[in-house]
Amino acid sequence: MASSLKRILPLFDRVLVERFAKETTTKGGIHIPEKSIGKVLHATVIAVGKGLRQKDGTQVPVSVQTGDKVLLPEYGGTKVEIENKEYFIFKEADILAKWE
Repeated sequence: MASSLKRILPLFDRVLVERFAKETTTKGGIHIPEKSIGKVLHATVIAVGKGLRQKDGTQVPVSVQTGDKVLLPEYGGTKVEIENKEYFIFKEADILAKWE
């Protein structure tokens, strides 16, 4: 898995993320039906592009780094499947927040 992901480097201000697993049970142990489970909005950053280049040639770095936990919008991103796992590519501007 790691060898395939090391070959993927997002371009410009793009960020490759892996969404957290869906919670199928509540804290009390009740199983949630699959239809009732919403989209997972939390993800871990897997790879980051180098950032945008401005008109004067300076590079603007991306504000998230590999390993950061981020909050994503409900819709958007490009789905990428690598070794039977789903990953998503988002523009940096689409990421809502970084959390610890």
